[in-house]
Amino acid sequence: MDSTVPMNASAHPPLRLRARAATGDELAQIPWLPLLERTQREAVIAQLQVADAEVGERVCRFGRPATFWFGVVDGLLKMSNDDSGGTAITFTGVPPGGWFGEGTLLKREVYRYNIQALRRSVVAGLPVETFHWLLESSIPFNRFVLNQLNERLGQFIAAREIDRMTDPDLRVARNLASLFHPTLYPGVGSLLRITQTELGYLVGLSRQRVNQALKTLQDQGLIRIEYGGLRVLDLGGLRLFHTG
Repeated sequence: MDSTVPMNASAHPPLRLRARAATGDELAQIPWLPLLERTQREAVIAQLQVADAEVGERVCRFGRPATFWFGVVDGLLKMSNDDSGGTAITFTGVPPGGWFGEGTLLKREVYRYNIQALRRSVVAGLPVETFHWLLESSIPFNRFVLNQLNERLGQFIAAREIDRMTDPDLRVARNLASLFHPTLYPGVGSLLRITQTELGYLVGLSRQRVNQALKTLQDQGLIRIEYGGLRVLDLGGLRLFHTG
């Protein structure tokens, strides 16, 4: 279920060397920031780093220690295990508003997956020690992380089921529905900026077959194909879509 993403980032300095402070607009895209008390929020903003990831650039690398909690401010990332030595699998895409890696940080483990930019993306990072400090000092932040873990578990269980599906239309429908998850990816709304090639990387299908599946879903009134993206018209219907 994995495809190779073009690597256009090799000429750039490492992502950590391009990190900068977040702008006001970027801070406004972080869903858990308003949950903090004023002093906690000020301390976190001082520690947050933001960087522009180029197409193909890796934000997290398999086997490396987890030093940041990452989130997508803008763009689209892919979570996969393609350096694990086993069968290459794409676990999920991570669209705007998505934060990931909290389980790895909680256990202070190395990454068991790669996170790679499918398109030019703005990625935010919170240092691991600041992450743990928030867990110790903020009940609302604890609730947010607990809810993330619970929703993520459900997402990965669903991903295993999608992996067994042989019908391409069904695979595209289920994968699309997961990218519009309102809790995990609140920054998406009803319109996801994604190309058919990028969706093919996530689903494990050719662009041509993805195009055919999207037209089927559009004919069913579930989505609308727009310039540069896809708009979901019926998320519940997309989740329950079946063929035959």
